Amino acid sequence: MQVPRSIVDELIAHAREDAPDECCGIVATENDRAVKVFRATNAEASPVRYSLDPREQYEITMEIERNGWELGVIYHSHTRSPAYPSQTDVNLAFWPEALYVIVGVMDPETPEMKAYRIADERIEEAPLEVVD
Repeated sequence: MQVPRSIVDELIAHAREDAPDECCGIVATENDRAVKVFRATNAEASPVRYSLDPREQYEITMEIERNGWELGVIYHSHTRSPAYPSQTDVNLAFWPEALYVIVGVMDPETPEMKAYRIADERIEEAPLEVVD
């Protein structure tokens, strides 16, 4: 998947701004390219869990459909652990066709961002091509 640098920067900014709580949101894609970030409220308001606010999730999904985009990425941050899916993340991975992106901000000065495919409790790292 191609991700413009501006979208990478926005995901990292969201993670830093919401720390110490985890941030979360969705990225719409078109032709395997990220096109728009939808920041969402972490309904858990927690440093160790995230859950998209259901009303916001519905509104985001409707806007994605109206624009003919795809729900390409579900993202959240890890503020206390590396950018690797936890067992909770695996248990909550209900969209096997989406990429799950985790922004690690344990050290906010050197954030890391990784993408995964999660299906049938299997985790596979997925490539992200950052483009300008």
